Amino acid sequence: MKDLSQTWDVLVVGGGNAALCAAITAREAGCSVLLLEHAPKAFRGGNSRHTRNFRSMHEQPTDVLTESYLEEEYWDDLKRVTGGNTDEQLARMTIRASAGVTGWMRQSGVRFQPSLTGTLSLSRTNAFFLGGGKALVNAYYLTAERLGVTILYDTEVLALKMEDGFVRSADIAYRGYPETVRAKMVVAASGGFQGNLDWMREYWGDAVDNFVIRGTPYAKGKILKSLLGQGVAQVGDPTQFHAVALDARAPQFDGGIATRLDSVPFSIVVNRDGDRFYDEGEDFWPKRYAIWGRLIAQQPDQIAYSIFDQKCVEMFMPSIYPAKKANTIRELAVQLGIADPAKVEATVAQYNAAVRAGSFNPGKLDDCVTEGIMPPKTHWARPIDVGPFYGYPLRPGITFTYLGVRVNERAQVMMDDGRPAGNLFASGEIMAGNILGRGYLAGFGMTIGTIFGRIAGQEAAKNARN
Repeated sequence: MKDLSQTWDVLVVGGGNAALCAAITAREAGCSVLLLEHAPKAFRGGNSRHTRNFRSMHEQPTDVLTESYLEEEYWDDLKRVTGGNTDEQLARMTIRASAGVTGWMRQSGVRFQPSLTGTLSLSRTNAFFLGGGKALVNAYYLTAERLGVTILYDTEVLALKMEDGFVRSADIAYRGYPETVRAKMVVAASGGFQGNLDWMREYWGDAVDNFVIRGTPYAKGKILKSLLGQGVAQVGDPTQFHAVALDARAPQFDGGIATRLDSVPFSIVVNRDGDRFYDEGEDFWPKRYAIWGRLIAQQPDQIAYSIFDQKCVEMFMPSIYPAKKANTIRELAVQLGIADPAKVEATVAQYNAAVRAGSFNPGKLDDCVTEGIMPPKTHWARPIDVGPFYGYPLRPGITFTYLGVRVNERAQVMMDDGRPAGNLFASGEIMAGNILGRGYLAGFGMTIGTIFGRIAGQEAAKNARN
């Protein structure tokens, strides 16, 4: 057993990107740091191990980023996907900081690579991790260990005990044994509550039975619930979540990015009844892909189907599961298990008749549109008429929930009375709702976690020393 009787300078609750950035930063400042990861070592890293990239502002091309991506465009992208439901001060601060943090990430062992063919046209905006999120997480853990951060796996933090706005202790289960730990400063980086299906059911009812949780099953939301029950200010809508179109054949938990489907812009999507229900070509996929999980969650039985033809097969990153394939649309509908194949056939014929010729260009908002049908398809509309035909079954794939704790620019957790907590900071998905009220930008969750992890670690260290 570890000796947990000492009082640590900084306690970090969580084991993903945001937690590791906080722990490494606080340790670099000379603090004793204890990091508690709920998962066993083999599954450490939370949702971060399933990620691929980091959205980064830059003024000129770099070794892994093309052209430039300036603050105002970044901000406009964020404002557009959130519908303005964001804290502009915190958002702009995060955007600006993203330009300078990659140097620190490299020093901490992270390696980057240019974007690969088919990665959603992100070469200009997103820096890809060499080896993906798993490699990033492993690099950070190696750095944390080398620096002397104490790390406990299989350790669930059950509650943070607060008094007068200060965390006095943490109740934990260390490999099944109850313990109490104490620290001068605490960083909550324990994620959302998407792994707690009973809590999700409070807002979505039995639809939750058809949800797929893309990431870690260890995000139970216990720390979030503990804090909100002790006077910590809440931010975000509990019914909102980052959710994508996921292959319906994915496992209930931890399928990760390999089960995501990027076929939507080049297909049509129909529901259980064979009807289209949203504009598949509304905008570039990196800006709109995260709306599709919620859209599917609102459909009957939380199921949908992406249907396309031979022309589109090479235009997106496929799921780990092979697409269904048939010589006719009716045969494809039967293979997909749609109850009324004739309705699907009619929907495709109606869509094909509505397509207006244009100059197809998957790299920009082109002029290939439909006319006379609802919903329209406003870009990348081409007839589905070249066999064989393909289809994927889709479910809502939940990444993280947006309910969280309110923070200020120092990553201090705010209390209901407007005061900052005395020794509590937050980073990552547990506070992302301050900036992401709804919607999503590809790679931006990692940006928030990295920037606020660094801030939380810096501020916790500074306050611990004082």
